[in-house]
Amino acid sequence: MKAAVLGAGSWGTTFAQVLCDAGTPATVWARRPDIASAINELHENPRYFPGLTLPPTLTATTDIGAALDGADLVVLSVPAQTLRENLNTWAPLIPDQALLVSLMKGIELGTHKRMSEVVLEVLGVPHARVAVVSGPNLAREIAQRQFAASVVACSDELSAQLLQRACHTDYFRPYWNIDVIGCELGGTVKNIIALAVGISVALGLGDNTKATLITRGLAEMARLGEAMGADPRTFAGLTGMGDLVATCSSPLSRNRRFGEYLGQGMNVAQAKELTAQTAEGVTSYAPVLELARKYGVEMPITEVVGAVISGRLSVGDAGIVLMSRSAKPEWYGTELRARGTGSTAWMSGWAGAYPWVSAKVPPRGNA
Repeated sequence: MKAAVLGAGSWGTTFAQVLCDAGTPATVWARRPDIASAINELHENPRYFPGLTLPPTLTATTDIGAALDGADLVVLSVPAQTLRENLNTWAPLIPDQALLVSLMKGIELGTHKRMSEVVLEVLGVPHARVAVVSGPNLAREIAQRQFAASVVACSDELSAQLLQRACHTDYFRPYWNIDVIGCELGGTVKNIIALAVGISVALGLGDNTKATLITRGLAEMARLGEAMGADPRTFAGLTGMGDLVATCSSPLSRNRRFGEYLGQGMNVAQAKELTAQTAEGVTSYAPVLELARKYGVEMPITEVVGAVISGRLSVGDAGIVLMSRSAKPEWYGTELRARGTGSTAWMSGWAGAYPWVSAKVPPRGNA
């Protein structure tokens, strides 16, 4: 099996390393000739991981045709808003029957489509040929071969398991899943919540605030996901809570770091200049909010982040706006009954946290 990884950024390079370490030779397509030369000659990506040695089976090229030639896995790792344009260019070169794997965590502006949906629409391939990778995967730590886990998701179990085998190493443990919607939404919304956490850190707020944003952000993610047909259990796993905690907690997170710049008083343009790579949450908040309105889901943290990014709300007022909301029950939207107790102990809450869900009822208020 051979892989082509299209994109030589930090995560694309790191996932190519994982593939090679798992016994799946990979060729990275890089836009910049100097990056491709460094990978081939020095076994290093000096832009993102200076001093870290890449596997000798990892090669690079600036020739997209050469990268894709004979590839069984085509791994897509470009900024989310450039995917459609790139795919339209690459489509004639992508091998028939190759499994297309998205590493991207974003929603397309205008269409509100998830990245897998963009792939399906542009390339016209069956769902069984499109997979996603999502989880608490801070690239630098994995590039250093620190222990990590992730989710590989495809609507087709065999395709998901094939991808799992292709990237399973002694330091990178992938779990397979068929809930593509949940995995992609988890990977997208967590970036927006990380922006909020970054702002709070810059404002000098403490761990209580961070924990509040993380857990209420998880509630927003789960509400939208369930409304869109995702499996609620996904959000209790690696691509939900796991990715959310890592992205919100680590200074390695580009979205959290971007939020810190905003919290320090910088505008979006200034923050972009200081952020080496794309902070997807800065763009994805808008289509996420449009999806939330389409499905009748309230996402107050996402709303506030969007207002700060668009300049409609100051960072100093962001917390005030959130804390001034009327009191709500913590759980709402689904009736839950504990089995085996003989009682009718009903709880209004998120079904994914409770495997004994017995019934669903219309939402009862907002949280």
